[in-house]
Amino acid sequence: MKTVQPLVLFEDATPETYAEWGMKSGLEIHQQLKTTKKLFCRCPVLPYSDHVDADILRHMRPTLSELGEYDGTALMEFKTRKNIIYQLDNRSVCTYEMDDTPPFELNPEALDIALEIALLLDCNIVSELHIARKQYLDGSIPTGFQRTTIVGIEGKILVNGRDIHIIQLGLEEDACREIDDTGHQRIYRTDRLGIPLVETVTYPELRTPQEVAAAAQVIRYLTRATGRVRTGIGAARQDVNVSVTGGRRVEIKGVPKIRMIPRLVHNEALRQWSLLGIKQELKERGITEETFASVSREVTDQLRSTLFGPLRQALEEGLRVKAVVLRGFAGILNVPTQPETVFSKEIVDRVRVIACLDKFPNLIHSDAPGHNLLSSEWTRLKRSLDCRDKDTLVITWGAEADAQRATEEIIIRAREATVGIPDETRQALSDGTNGFERILPGPDRMYPDTDLPPQAITEEYIQKVRLRLPERPWEKERHYHEMGVDTASAERLSRCTLGGIFERMVNEIGVAPGAATKYLTVILPAVMRRRGVLAVPDAGKLLEIMHAVVEHKLDFAAAEILTAGMLSGRITDPHRAVAELPLTVINDVEAGRLIAAIIAEADLGRIPLEKRHAYVMGLVMAKLRGRIAGRRCAEIARRHLGQG
Repeated sequence: MKTVQPLVLFEDATPETYAEWGMKSGLEIHQQLKTTKKLFCRCPVLPYSDHVDADILRHMRPTLSELGEYDGTALMEFKTRKNIIYQLDNRSVCTYEMDDTPPFELNPEALDIALEIALLLDCNIVSELHIARKQYLDGSIPTGFQRTTIVGIEGKILVNGRDIHIIQLGLEEDACREIDDTGHQRIYRTDRLGIPLVETVTYPELRTPQEVAAAAQVIRYLTRATGRVRTGIGAARQDVNVSVTGGRRVEIKGVPKIRMIPRLVHNEALRQWSLLGIKQELKERGITEETFASVSREVTDQLRSTLFGPLRQALEEGLRVKAVVLRGFAGILNVPTQPETVFSKEIVDRVRVIACLDKFPNLIHSDAPGHNLLSSEWTRLKRSLDCRDKDTLVITWGAEADAQRATEEIIIRAREATVGIPDETRQALSDGTNGFERILPGPDRMYPDTDLPPQAITEEYIQKVRLRLPERPWEKERHYHEMGVDTASAERLSRCTLGGIFERMVNEIGVAPGAATKYLTVILPAVMRRRGVLAVPDAGKLLEIMHAVVEHKLDFAAAEILTAGMLSGRITDPHRAVAELPLTVINDVEAGRLIAAIIAEADLGRIPLEKRHAYVMGLVMAKLRGRIAGRRCAEIARRHLGQG
């Protein structure tokens, strides 16, 4: 197959690789807002819970758009014939969310936060909010649609010194949490449903996987600068759009961690580049969308005596077996598309998702006979179906309706190979590859909401919010650099929540900018890791520690001791702790006397000569940490050991 190129792995790719592919990418980042109530009802926003008071069973069906058309995603979901079960917690769900009562007015607290984020993104604010309904038939929203509105448009952020432009910032309600999806049943929990979130959508201006991750970090830091967004697992989710020259936009949904983005983006671009190679190979074989041909037939009776375990078990359970001949496709299903992945997985995923055949294997094919059917069985089937050397034979099995649906999807996905890249939403997998999730939604799933009137946003309101905006991360970085903080530390400070504490340490207490930076970005995180503390301590406590260090003229190592004591609960008053520990600074003469005494008491005879200094330093710092700099201790200890 001359037109099918070898895979370029993530580790071997360069910016020139992505330029050759014509890769471009954009982001859709969803961030939950820190409100007390949900967006369109007055239910409280509570922590996620396993508590369940009741179950509701529903079936979803598509509705026509304003133009009398069905959305492709809705039709795909309808094919799956899923039973949707909602697990309800009475403390956090109401009749609005079950579509039994109209919505309340939009939560003003959520709008206030969304407006602040839109201004930080340098967006133009809309003059009126118009609520729309976005259709979702996967069951993630019991009503079958999500209420959403646009707050700002045409903004920009700074990423690696380059402006990346924002299409829009939307405000919408979050969906349910998926608990299980097996066969024709999908289970959701409603504790996340209705939580307000903003969606930031960028233009497809990002050119490398690393740049995509950098842009996601900038948006993350910018929204967190407000101090009014939720953090933790599930509070932020990234959708990444990827395309290459000759392809089309594919969306990777629900990337949970930004560090996963580069490999996911690379592998999706790689997948598309490979699919375009398959398209060209088929074209050279004379197979196009118009000339594509296939044959399908039931072969249950022909395989009654098979020894292939999964198929034998299926037959014992009364399931049906279907065969599909793909004319001219020999070898195509074995073409690599992602690392350790071949084209056949594109078909396997479709069968799993749409036909609900999620017990593996769900199909086998003649391009990779392997350890499944006997060669005589393949030969007999091929002869009965007039399958020639240039063709590929695919076999699938399931309940009658599911097996028939699987047959249809095998043919659909094979035909799509002749046009290159299908319109899909892909699921992010933990190994950096992705799998089919659903057909890519189109504009037909959006329509106006008739339950809520337009809501004006006045210029006076916008200016009020503008006056309280925090500095943007890149503005903070420039500001800290001007204060004398080194470039790397200024970048770290600008991207964490400790900037306000840094300013107070420097301006109110008189801590040197370099010392304050070291404490907040090095010492404090290290102590928190050792103690297993996740949340940043109260700002007032940290300022008290710094005040004690400055007032008593302590060595900066004392700050580490005081912080560890505060996190463990042993220290509540840093000033009193200075006198009790003690932590008063000593001079070199006194330090020399104490170190000499420690060495005299130590049993150094059993310690190898080359390890004595390290051993003595462990003893010395246990007694003098915080009273004298470690470097000075090391020099004095060497002199007393005769090593310096």
